[in-house]
Amino acid sequence: MHPVIWLGLGVAVCALLIWIRARFASFAAQRPADYATTLPKIDIRRHLSGPILCEGIVYGPLGRVASRFVAQMQGDWQGDTGTLREHFRYDNGKTQDRCWHLTLGADGHILAKADDLVGAGQGWQSGAGLLLRYRIQLPADAGGHVLDATDWIYLLENGTLMNRSEFRKFGIKVGALVATMRPMNS
Repeated sequence: MHPVIWLGLGVAVCALLIWIRARFASFAAQRPADYATTLPKIDIRRHLSGPILCEGIVYGPLGRVASRFVAQMQGDWQGDTGTLREHFRYDNGKTQDRCWHLTLGADGHILAKADDLVGAGQGWQSGAGLLLRYRIQLPADAGGHVLDATDWIYLLENGTLMNRSEFRKFGIKVGALVATMRPMNS
């Protein structure tokens, strides 16, 4: 066989293996059904309600810490519709305010809106896990890029929420975030 054909086959096999890993053996491969039977069960109306303390780390594209933050949040709900107001303080002294508008469907589906989202985010709560996918536009001083975000939030037995997020541009991971969220009074 001609060497160019072997090279083409090698590239195709490598691409297939990369796709299989990404689809079945990575952070993005998780599905809400994976957590359907896990306990305790998350309910955003309860676990994202009242004053919340959030502490986290943002990682850059090479996996190094890019920034650290502490945020005070306030979740308020009227039935299945809620707002989550966030006030972030970053380690460089900058602050940021955000407000999520959340709607919970009867089947655990979540519709999420915020001023810096492109369109609406979609999510699902299932068992102890919550998935939220959205497109976020970074502030101008951070480049103004639009990133695809995937958040997985896991409820721990003590009521703390553990958030892991990945941010991608053109399918390439450009950042990640790990944060805890817990009621202020605990």
